[in-house]
Amino acid sequence: MAVSSHIPRHVGIIMDGNRRWARARGLPALEGHRRGYEKMKAVGDWALEVGIEYLTVFAFSTENWNRTKREVSYLMRLLKRAFERDLNYFHERGIKLRFLGRWRGLPADVQRATRAAVRKTAGNTRATFSVCINYGGRHEIVDAVRAIVRARVPAGRITPATISHALYASDLPNPDLIIRTSGEQRLSGFLTWQSAYSELLFVKQHWPAFSKQDFHAALQAYARRQRRYGR
Repeated sequence: MAVSSHIPRHVGIIMDGNRRWARARGLPALEGHRRGYEKMKAVGDWALEVGIEYLTVFAFSTENWNRTKREVSYLMRLLKRAFERDLNYFHERGIKLRFLGRWRGLPADVQRATRAAVRKTAGNTRATFSVCINYGGRHEIVDAVRAIVRARVPAGRITPATISHALYASDLPNPDLIIRTSGEQRLSGFLTWQSAYSELLFVKQHWPAFSKQDFHAALQAYARRQRRYGR
């Protein structure tokens, strides 16, 4: 399928439906997460093909700690694999890896793997792939406010730009398009501050079933929208 030349610079994805996809096929929930991880890599390649500069995915929220210990442990292993075992997969493609979220609370081995991957790929310039882990949009804003307070910025000098600069990755542009799979129509705390003017697209397919055709259709839908920013 041909893709419009009107390509978003930054795409965010809420990768939802791994467990539902697995249950519908009589598979363990963990297999759904494994397939979801493989789909994440595939979508990264599709984004590179069409020239998207920034891709940000919601991999593990602050609320996901409420899942079973077995499932959380498996998800942590997948995340470690992304930043450790599969590091060359991203590095060889010229992708800069970024982490968005709270370090505190993550297993020590996941922290080490993540920091090492961020350091190794820091000089890559083809695209930036940001992974939200232990992330919550409200928590990010709280952490930004705390940083501003610590810096003793006078109340009268605090502006939206002040908060933007205090976010986890203030150098990233705001997402132009946010896609959520599995039919849910909410952002669930994904990039709460940054998504104020993002175009939103909700698709029915569970994340492991999200196809290249679905991805291109989302880009075409984005290209048909007019972004006025209040004008």
